[in-house]
Formats: sequence, structure tokens, C-alpha cells
Amino acid sequence: MKRIFITGALGQIGSELVTALRKRYGTDNVVLSDIKADKSEFSNSGPFYQVDCRDSKKIVEIIKKHGIDTVYHLAALLSASGEANPQAAWDINVNGLYSVLEVARETGIAVFTPSSIGAFGPNTPRDFTPQDTIQRPTSMYGITKVTGELLCDYYYHRYGVDTRGVRYPGIISNVKEPVGGTTDYAVYMYYEAVEKGRYTCFLKGDTYLDMIYMPDAIKAGIDLMEANPERLRHRNAFNVTAMSFCPEDEAAYIRRYIPGFEIDYSIDPVRQALANSWPNSLEDYAARVEWGWSPEYDLDSMTQDMLKVLQKRKDRGRK
Repeated sequence: MKRIFITGALGQIGSELVTALRKRYGTDNVVLSDIKADKSEFSNSGPFYQVDCRDSKKIVEIIKKHGIDTVYHLAALLSASGEANPQAAWDINVNGLYSVLEVARETGIAVFTPSSIGAFGPNTPRDFTPQDTIQRPTSMYGITKVTGELLCDYYYHRYGVDTRGVRYPGIISNVKEPVGGTTDYAVYMYYEAVEKGRYTCFLKGDTYLDMIYMPDAIKAGIDLMEANPERLRHRNAFNVTAMSFCPEDEAAYIRRYIPGFEIDYSIDPVRQALANSWPNSLEDYAARVEWGWSPEYDLDSMTQDMLKVLQKRKDRGRK
């Protein structure tokens, strides 16, 4: 039975990964941490520590106390937040990961680290971006993600640390609203469609980006960490994707279920520039071959599920 430690557990991915891992391995076998304090039922339901991921001494204490064998390192600043404060993005995203990798080197634990489509840049092939290709990102967020990929590879080859990770596209969730991401428009559009019947988008209508529904994102992280290591040629930064669409595509699918939905635009130049530097679509052949990756949701099934869940939530709020 795995014993897991999660950094950044209160974030968008962490808040849903915790539920899936605790269901799989048991509540006491999944230890949470975040730099923020939390007094909700979420953190009170099992072991939780308020700790900075850069505090390697404290993390070692927690790992030894709970007999941890696997870390999901999720603590990071996202793309738009990183551009607003690039110094903090480097400190948290790179130094935080370095701290966790040093702990792994000392204790022998495995480490999952998510990378991102932000690790690519304007010189990367835009369509069906290959697993192995040029990476010259123009954002601090992307720079930290490429650095993280290289650090994880280094710690595996130099020290034998069992590092694994995926390059996530935009993640869409109906549980926790995101903050600071360029692909977040896709989440907000669903929320606003249910609440107001219209949405003002901060990206241009024909901006294509890869996306994934949160259940598939969680599945990817768990499946990779449970994969046979002998099959993993890449180990880190596997491309994973489920769908590629633009704001106009998403709006069209929403209209299938909310016929009067309207969309207009107020372009955010910072996030538009980031989106323009990222791929239109990814090729995820390596993940499919090396550990059997296969998503369960496409744009239509995700749209149906998102709108169903959000509408139920809205209806409960009226009672």
C-alpha cells in the first residue's frame, strides 16, 4: 500500500487528486500539505500540515513520520500569476522542486511533478507537437517548467530518484475555480454559461489550445505513478491530451445544451501572448505506448458533465 505526501494540496489539481488517492489508498495513507492554512473538512479529514515546500527539513520530518514512499509535488505559481511576479515564480516553482528532489535523494521516495504545455514556445511545432521537440518558452512560467523537467531527468539519471511527470494541457474542473492560468477561460465559460447565459472571454475566439477534463488529469497522474518503470523510456514530461479546441468551439458545444448562450471578447494581451506561444494540439503517442494513457472525455462529454454538475449546484443554492 502506497503512502503518499502531496504538496500544494489545496490547489486546483490537489483538491481533486486528494479525493481520488484517499479513495484508492485510504485517508491516513495520503498526507496533505500546503503553504496556506486550512480549517475545512477537506484538510481535517486526514493528516494535514501547513508547510512551505521549500522547507526541506520539515518535509523530511513529515516523510519519515508517516513512512511516505511517493510525493505528488503540485505546489507552483501558474502562468499569468508567474508573469505578474516572475521572481516568485522562479523561487516557488524551481527552488520548491529542488527542495523536494533533494528530499527524495535523501529518503529514496518517488516524485511526481507536473509540467505543462507552457514548457513549449513560439518556435515549437504548433500542430501535433511531438514528445521530443524544441522548447524555448518566452514566459517565466514556461522557463520554470522546462527547468523542472531537466531537474527531474537529472535526479533520475544521476541519483536514481524515481521521478515521473506529465505535461498537462489546460485543465477544466467543476470543483474548484482556477486562479492565474491562461487556459482558465474554458472553465469560466462553463460557470458563466450556467450563471448568466453569457461570457466575456479574455482570449481570441480562434485561439486553439489543448485541454483535459480534471477526471482524466487525475487519472493520468495516478496511472503514471503506478506504471511499470521498466516500460518508461521518457519517465518525465509525457505529453498528455484529450482534446483541442478554441473559445468559439466551446461556445458552440455549450449552445447545444443552453441554446441562448452568448460570447463576446475583451482580450487580455498578456494571456493572449502566452497562448500564442503554445501549441494548438499535442501528440501523446509516448504516453499511450509506454504506460497506456487513454482519456475518457472529449469536448462534448465534458461539456455535458460540466453543465450538469454546475446546474445542480446552482439549483441547490436556490433552495
